[in-house]
Amino acid sequence: MCGIVGIHAYSPVNQSLYDALTVLQHRGQDAAGIVTEDNGKFFLRKDNGMVRDIFNLEHMTHLKGNIGIAHVRYPTAGSSSSAESQPFYVNSPYGIVLAHNGNLTNQDELTEEIFRADLRHVNTNSDSEVLLNVLAHELQQQKQLKPESKHIFAAVEKLYGRCRGAYAVIAMISGYGILAFRDPNGIRPLIYGTRVNEDGNTEYMIASESVALDALGFTIIRDILPGEAVYIDQNGEFHSKICDGSREHASCIFEHVYFARPDSIIDGSSVYKARVRMGEYLAQKIEHQIPDHNIDVVIPIPESSRPCAMELAHTLNVKFREGFVKNRYIGRTFIMPGQAEREKSVKQKLNPIPLEFQDKNVLLVDDSIVRGTTCKKIIDMARNAGAKNVYFASAAPPVRFPNVYGIDMAVNSELIAYDKTVQQVEKEIGADWLIYQDLKDLVKAVTPSDEAEGSRIFDCSVFDGKYITGDIDDLYFEKLKVIRSDKLKQVNVNTSNASSVDLYGNA
Repeated sequence: MCGIVGIHAYSPVNQSLYDALTVLQHRGQDAAGIVTEDNGKFFLRKDNGMVRDIFNLEHMTHLKGNIGIAHVRYPTAGSSSSAESQPFYVNSPYGIVLAHNGNLTNQDELTEEIFRADLRHVNTNSDSEVLLNVLAHELQQQKQLKPESKHIFAAVEKLYGRCRGAYAVIAMISGYGILAFRDPNGIRPLIYGTRVNEDGNTEYMIASESVALDALGFTIIRDILPGEAVYIDQNGEFHSKICDGSREHASCIFEHVYFARPDSIIDGSSVYKARVRMGEYLAQKIEHQIPDHNIDVVIPIPESSRPCAMELAHTLNVKFREGFVKNRYIGRTFIMPGQAEREKSVKQKLNPIPLEFQDKNVLLVDDSIVRGTTCKKIIDMARNAGAKNVYFASAAPPVRFPNVYGIDMAVNSELIAYDKTVQQVEKEIGADWLIYQDLKDLVKAVTPSDEAEGSRIFDCSVFDGKYITGDIDDLYFEKLKVIRSDKLKQVNVNTSNASSVDLYGNA
């Protein structure tokens, strides 16, 4: 999962891009990058690490120009090399930089095709670089010295015919403007907004989540539609076109469960409200299945489960308490590069408040259970803090299948719920009882309340194994085992190159 942003303004955008990345930092803490454009030249700074650590005053001063794009990353395939940090750059045609959130499911096929048919070189293992080269080739095929919007959109149409999977993309074409597009299923989110500057000019911003627009004073216009491309040319004129409207809209439901900030709105659905409703439906399931429960207190596992846990406690008429203090300077555990790193980080990340556990029957609430590493350790913490019984509730259904659309969510064998019953998972994590959200209730929670139940389709593949792109088979999963194993990730961490990558002498 990554965060992307692009701004077309009438004053320098370096600070705005930096501020937007800090708002989107939750979407990736592995690497970050900013590219600006001024008088036909790109200025790039990118490296491994957190946004605050990558950019200093010298870097910011160097990032000249009134338009730019930016990216925060975590490595889907486990590589932490700064060579794969984004945005990526190609010099032909025109000069293009690109930032991408998602995952191409036909990357290997495209890489071969790019080399043999397009005569282009891909220098990393990143599917984002593959996507950039496909876009560059299709733009070059338009054979236009000065491309207009119709030529840009024609290139995107061709790209849709070649690229499969999930992709939200923002690109900048030197001397021409900013292009953004979303995969035909709309799996990954993308939204845009405007603001009017003091001279009355309209400025545009495109980002992964609405909260980034809010933070920078942009008014949200709408989500970019599945299969739609938008183009803001050098003169600030806005163009849009549905380049592929042939497929079902199926946005990723896990955005609402875990990844997105609660103050974001994705495809018209409030993430916060969805999480509150998850708690309501989970409480109703507890009342139905365990009517004589003896829960004394409901405690969330910070941070994303808090709205769910609060509503669950309210519906059950049980006390809600904060039982864990979170160290905010530790990254998300399930996207860390190896099992040993995840286990080490759990204790560093959370510390219990014994007062809230002593001699109580405690219901812990988390947004989901992926590998089970975190919840097992937390249950042990709760018992050591004095809890009589420790119950566990997941705001999401059992995660039984890998994610192939941009979330590094392990292979089948590393998912605790894979090929197991709820009772088996309950025993393995050490809970006195375990309850999961039903998938139908999760879908209902995420669907806006003003829409009919069942009116929306979501990508729920990590729960039901149904992959919306229709191109995932056993061979694909075998490849995932090779690139996503914990063993390989640990090797990548130990051998990663932490050098800075820059254009135009920005060291």
